Amino acid sequence: MTMDPVVQPRARRPRPKVVTLTDRAAERVREIMDRAEKPYAGLRVGVKNGGCAGQEYVLEYAEAANPLDEVVEDKGVKILIEPKAILFLIGSEIDYETSRLASKFVFHNPNETDACGCGESVTIVPASAGD
Repeated sequence: MTMDPVVQPRARRPRPKVVTLTDRAAERVREIMDRAEKPYAGLRVGVKNGGCAGQEYVLEYAEAANPLDEVVEDKGVKILIEPKAILFLIGSEIDYETSRLASKFVFHNPNETDACGCGESVTIVPASAGD
């Protein structure tokens, strides 16, 4: 009688978060969500084609998570990332900046290769799946 060794599945290391928030961004998102006209599942983050540099970031309320969304929880905020945007956003940090003339969310994205002069659109090269 031969006994085959039992192969135990290797524990998977935790995946890094696709997107993180600064403390300022997380605080602002929580403030906005608390004042929303109804409860939302989280903040949806995506990328769309547009603008003079080719792509724009999208932030909006998410009523529910879609089945293929990447769900990230950071600093008490639930972020739902559209599947087609994941490779464009890997390693990004979302910040919230206030100046004398404007307040806005700002993406610090290592995948950006160019941005327009107005700061509203960017060129993003997707991260390779092996990174």
